[in-house]
Amino acid sequence: MPKQKNSSAAKKRFNVLKSGKVKRAHQNKRHILTKKETGRKRHLRGSAYVYAGEQKTIKKLVGNQD
Repeated sequence: MPKQKNSSAAKKRFNVLKSGKVKRAHQNKRHILTKKETGRKRHLRGSAYVYAGEQKTIKKLVGNQD
């Protein structure tokens, strides 16, 4: 059986925690920050978790992180 290919892009964007959750960063924090309110930018600074329905797919893409 062939090996499962991992996605380099997914490895850079997601972290699988020991609890099994997948951690991600918020979107909309890259550019055009001048028109966004300070509180909104502060909220986007923190991390978030991937929706439960997507976790299986992301874990398959990330692969085994050793």
